Amino acid sequence: MIRWDKFKVVSYMQQYIEDNLNNEITLKMLTSGTGYSMYYAQRMFAEVTGVTPFEYLRRRRLSEASKKLLNSNIRIIDVAFEFVFDSHEGFTRAFSREFGLTPSEFMKSRPALECFMPDFMRDYYSNRQKGTKKMKEKRLTPVFIQIIERPLRKIILKRGTKAEHYFAYCEEAGCDVWNVLSSIPEALMEPMGLWLEGTLRVEGTSKYVQGVEVPFDWSGELPNGFEIMDLDASSYMVFQGPEFSDEDFERAIEDVWDVMADYKPEIQGYEWNDLSAPRFQLQPMGYRGYIEGRGVKKISSSNNSILKPL
Repeated sequence: MIRWDKFKVVSYMQQYIEDNLNNEITLKMLTSGTGYSMYYAQRMFAEVTGVTPFEYLRRRRLSEASKKLLNSNIRIIDVAFEFVFDSHEGFTRAFSREFGLTPSEFMKSRPALECFMPDFMRDYYSNRQKGTKKMKEKRLTPVFIQIIERPLRKIILKRGTKAEHYFAYCEEAGCDVWNVLSSIPEALMEPMGLWLEGTLRVEGTSKYVQGVEVPFDWSGELPNGFEIMDLDASSYMVFQGPEFSDEDFERAIEDVWDVMADYKPEIQGYEWNDLSAPRFQLQPMGYRGYIEGRGVKKISSSNNSILKPL
């Protein structure tokens, strides 16, 4: 279990990085306000985030640089210098390693990139898990709701010990689970965070897990430390919020959660089915909005009299 004092140190270092993305940063500058030695502070950072401080810094700069490159009138060299890269060539090499294409190729094709988002959601998730909401003004947020059908399938997952949300899970299972799941070529869709209920959850293990669905006849090599289990064919009610900017991602998730909390699936002839169809969340990406799904099943004819017209 990672102690809270380590999270405070890492949060300080994260904020320092965010405030100085366009400035030179040395390890001494980054760690001087933590109260710990440079060596120990950087070890804590890597333990909590899974990457070194300067790997984190590099990926954050490249992610922000990619947003700048969406402006077709900007020069690549100007973006490189703005984010403290020494040369056009050095920036191009780093950008290509991170995203798989050069800055000029990105500017031409403008594909959606998976940017490196800082983990500033720890307190937020913990508070929401405890039922605490932030004070906010009421607003009407458009959330698209649809029913999807998932076939009989299997899911490859890694369990924690008692985590009920993302950050506690990362403490227990490590920060590389998502990358392992993303490397499975036969996956039916992208990796997901899931909340397991009933028999889907093994006694003594976490409610929250990460996993990826594969075909029911999948026979590949199971990654070390992972397990596989069957999932029945099931229906899901999927909630998708509007596009959001990085700085608004907390609000974007909260808005979808608020809609889900108040939504009555009975108006569409369904009821929640968490015991056999685990609730899931996809990685928050601003360009597509926050997406979360919850299992449902048709209400039997004997129970749906409230839906019949008078």
